[in-house]
Amino acid sequence: MGALGDGSVRFSELRRRVEGVSQKMLTQTLRGLERDGLVRRTVYPEVPVRVEYTLTDAGRTLREPLRALEEWSIAHLGDVSASQEDYDRPDRASS
Repeated sequence: MGALGDGSVRFSELRRRVEGVSQKMLTQTLRGLERDGLVRRTVYPEVPVRVEYTLTDAGRTLREPLRALEEWSIAHLGDVSASQEDYDRPDRASS
């Protein structure tokens, strides 16, 4: 939700903001968020057509919980990575 920011954003700008996402995956994700009522898609009848995405009121209510999850993820990245490495150790199965 952070990539949408405070205002309307065009698809191409969203794609730049979300590193590593394919056009197909971003399109599918935006459609799902729109279906869930979290994102509003507005099409402007121009040539070429301009499409913008905006968070709905419901979408904006998720900003704080998602920010908290992001902060937790950053703070605990080392712990999670260490647990994954420990779990993936080849000798783990025999202990």
